Amino acid sequence: MSAIPHEGAVRYRVEGGIAHLTFDRPAARNAMTFAMYDALAEGLARIEADPSVRVAVLRGAGGKAFVAGTDIEQFVGFTGADGVAYEARIEGYIAGLERARVPTVAVIEGFAVGGGLAIANACDIRIAEAGARFGVPIARTLGNCLSPANLRRLTATLGRSLVGRMMLLAEMPTAETLAPLGYLAAVTEPGGLEAELAKVCERLLGHAPVTMRVTREMLRRLERDPEAEATDLIAECYGSRDFAEGVAAFVAKRPAAWTGG
Repeated sequence: MSAIPHEGAVRYRVEGGIAHLTFDRPAARNAMTFAMYDALAEGLARIEADPSVRVAVLRGAGGKAFVAGTDIEQFVGFTGADGVAYEARIEGYIAGLERARVPTVAVIEGFAVGGGLAIANACDIRIAEAGARFGVPIARTLGNCLSPANLRRLTATLGRSLVGRMMLLAEMPTAETLAPLGYLAAVTEPGGLEAELAKVCERLLGHAPVTMRVTREMLRRLERDPEAEATDLIAECYGSRDFAEGVAAFVAKRPAAWTGG
């Protein structure tokens, strides 16, 4: 597959224990090129290797979109086999995001469409600006399909009926529509995202990293198998230094000093 102009970037910076990954291609509403998907994977690898990172924030540059899907130019000349390979490749990126070591927060302005919705949906927490829209309108636009894995993820968070409507009718529900379903942790008025994001990150930074990590992994396993085994995760949590610290802090009536170990 040939390179396309202005392949964009995923900017990475760490500040105060928070890794910020910004999809930076605003002229194309941050539509993802394969170079950007690779950069997302590289950012997640950097988080994995940096114990100082406690939270990851994903957002789009420009204020008009989170991510407006995968860049359509990359689909020119696709065959059925190319489609299978593409969905397998995207699955690797989304599964990698699901397995991130730290809690992930998606900050959505404008549109989270197609691959952008898949990325936001794989995050643990989503906050959005009022009027933001979510969807996969491919029945009206491209005529392709989602993988079973991404349909499973969407139905787990949004429900079978809503996902069916979104896919078949090419609906693009707003943040205000999705908020009562519990899909979004908060919907803010214009100008309110930064304060809400700071509040969410502050809470996450103050909570036990091991508890959050094993809980996120348990939820991931249970989504695939309601009878999933998790004794390894239970043992990891109860055997952690953080659990011993939490008990000691509770007994001493003082704040716990979490280390993530």
